[in-house]
Amino acid sequence: MSNILKNIRSPRDIRSLNISQMHDLAAEIRRIIIETVAKNGGHLAPNLGVVELTLALHRVFNSPADKIIWDVGHQSYVHKLLTGRFDEFETLRQFGGLSGFPRPSENVHDAFGTGHSSTSISAALGLAVARDLKGGSYSVIAVIGDGAMTGGMSYEALNHAGHLKKDLIVILNDNEMSIAQNVGAMSGYLNRLRTDPMYSKGKEEIEQLLRKMPIGPTLLRLGERLKDSLKYLVVPGMIFEELGFFYLGPVDGHDLKAIDTVLQRARAIKGPVLVHVVTKKGKGYQPAEDNPDQFHGIGPFNVDSGQVIKNSSAPSYTEVFGNTIVRLAAKNSKLLAITAAMPGGTGLTKFAKNFPERFFDVGIAEQHGVTLAAGLSAGGYHPVVAIYSTFLQRAYDQILHDICLQNLPVTFAIDRAGIVGDDGPTHHGLFDYSFLRPIPNMIVMAPKDENELQHMLATAVDHSGPSAVRYPRGAGLGVKIDDYQKILPIGQAEVLREGSDLTLLAVGSMVSRAEEAANLLAKWGIKATVINARFIKPLDEECILKYADRTRKVFTLEEHVLQGGFGSAVLELLSTRGVNRVEVYRFGIPDNFVEHGKHSLIMEKHGLSVNQLVRKITEMCGSKGRLRKLKAVSD
Repeated sequence: MSNILKNIRSPRDIRSLNISQMHDLAAEIRRIIIETVAKNGGHLAPNLGVVELTLALHRVFNSPADKIIWDVGHQSYVHKLLTGRFDEFETLRQFGGLSGFPRPSENVHDAFGTGHSSTSISAALGLAVARDLKGGSYSVIAVIGDGAMTGGMSYEALNHAGHLKKDLIVILNDNEMSIAQNVGAMSGYLNRLRTDPMYSKGKEEIEQLLRKMPIGPTLLRLGERLKDSLKYLVVPGMIFEELGFFYLGPVDGHDLKAIDTVLQRARAIKGPVLVHVVTKKGKGYQPAEDNPDQFHGIGPFNVDSGQVIKNSSAPSYTEVFGNTIVRLAAKNSKLLAITAAMPGGTGLTKFAKNFPERFFDVGIAEQHGVTLAAGLSAGGYHPVVAIYSTFLQRAYDQILHDICLQNLPVTFAIDRAGIVGDDGPTHHGLFDYSFLRPIPNMIVMAPKDENELQHMLATAVDHSGPSAVRYPRGAGLGVKIDDYQKILPIGQAEVLREGSDLTLLAVGSMVSRAEEAANLLAKWGIKATVINARFIKPLDEECILKYADRTRKVFTLEEHVLQGGFGSAVLELLSTRGVNRVEVYRFGIPDNFVEHGKHSLIMEKHGLSVNQLVRKITEMCGSKGRLRKLKAVSD
């Protein structure tokens, strides 16, 4: 068994290895990544697919002087192992350990922080322009998957880069996948490049052919117009050529010699270059090769079987959403579903199978997906747009202008809301209350459990305007799920427990914690009212005012940032209604980006465990801890 990796402390250490040692190193890297992700969870298939590509990049280029930007960044594990982080790699995605994405604060070789897709070419172009403004000479390389190329921002960047004509290398890592199978015209175009033998010919062959012809040199001098006409017939990558890039490829992304050669050539070319590299997602681990979408991002699993290790028998919120939307669609032929390249991740696989003509995967194009929903809604349908909270941020303008301004009936199913754990600050869904709440016509709901989720979905689909249902990642609470879906009164909270000393006003995932806290507080002789707010917008104003007046102490609980969140909405209500004798304390996430780690550890760090809530509440209710009126304090 190879034991080379432990001696790799920087990329320069691999430049002295022969080709046999490089193959051994590639195998060792795959083994380490598989073992680590099996224990910690993470992005397995994307990283297994770029082992040889990453090795070649670090042999040809001189990082950190040369800048390598990884699009999304979920394929950067190999890069981390080659840049001095082998000893820490077992801490990958663990609290206080290595991030699962590039982090400039973590290592000098991480040239740019990433986490969302389709950003690398824009960032790389910015670095290239900055280099030239400073008179530098280093290379700038963006590594982007063909899945990320379904995002419109990629083409905005390609267009600008071709116009500026800066020295820039774009590596198109083409594995026919983003998370699920790629969709769209670009996917079909790249597939033709991969499979048509004509596309293996290059521009040099055209010129060589013309020079051998009696009138060839004359033809070559006829100018760009004739040359371009000939290129359209036989040259690969014409779309990239037309955007101003010199196209190289396709090249086998698992052939170390071939990649090395093409990268050396790309480095020598002036101006923007696109290198088309064909790889296999999940390469070297059969379960990941067979099911690359399942192993794109996966929790801990058994290496021998490939089976995921489940910690709970309760269905996930995502599963409940998927099952509910199918049942609702069976009764409502106007209901459609839209996802942005994540049918499996958002729970829409079953819907797509049952209602293929009513299902739309737009690729990694959240903005387009939301405005597509607006058009479908204007055409008489009710689309359900299923997107993770962190990715919905990318379509904010479309939500506001294209849907809410026109008051169109569109439902947003916002998955992965709140703390998502090991993926870290780029993926936590902590801002959706704040950015949705100010928009007129929008209704925002958050279920206390998986059963209430299905009722909220039914309520949203029944509503004649825009609405959002926000729910967390992972397993539900294990409550009994009704075999029906009821319509909830818009803006009506649920009083779960009556108490005369204080009011715990909770929303979403924090409702169960509020109930647990109330039970513990009772042991201290403190009687708490517990209210499941259900609606972040509109608030149940009369219910909140009634119990605020009765108990004079209100504690708001949310798994969300405090700025502009649910607690802020309660403060605004009390201020607007002239209530000035109520003590308010907000529990939530303070004004900073939250690091990666287990959900329980992050909640505890921010004072949101049940015991911490009880301790703080008892302090505030004791003789030493009086709150100032309407003062909002984060723990």
